[in-house]
Amino acid sequence: MKHIISALVQNRPGVLAHVAGMFAARAFNIDSLAVGRTDNPALSRMTIVVLGDDKVVEQVRKQLAKIIDVVKIQDFSGTEVIARDLMLLCVHTPPEKRPEVLAMVEMFKAKVVDIGPKTVMVEATGPEEKIEALIEACRPYGIKNMVRTGTIAMAKFGKTTNENE
Repeated sequence: MKHIISALVQNRPGVLAHVAGMFAARAFNIDSLAVGRTDNPALSRMTIVVLGDDKVVEQVRKQLAKIIDVVKIQDFSGTEVIARDLMLLCVHTPPEKRPEVLAMVEMFKAKVVDIGPKTVMVEATGPEEKIEALIEACRPYGIKNMVRTGTIAMAKFGKTTNENE
């Protein structure tokens, strides 16, 4: 089962390596990891997607809490969240297939960000399921290149979260 954990951390060199090292040392698998600055330049937010049962996630939370640079942890289990991924996808599109591909891109509410003689680059954001569906729809045309961010997530306003201070 996938669990989303958010960790507010000090924005210092080596913090990401320390957190990733903790996961590696304890054989926890990171399915997705996204890190970015917050509105406070001294802090960054790590959004970590972990595969495992509740027991594994509880261990991850406890181990993260032991890291000095971790300020706050949120486990989004049992919480309504808005979760999004971002993807850039370069699809093989010969001129005769271009209208077909552009219609598909529009259907997925994605955005064309570059057009070449034989390719179209698409930007898509949304839940992981939407991103996966777009990839599968583009596969028959030929995927030339693809890059994805990790999941980012935020609890819906007014909804409770499991937090460790």
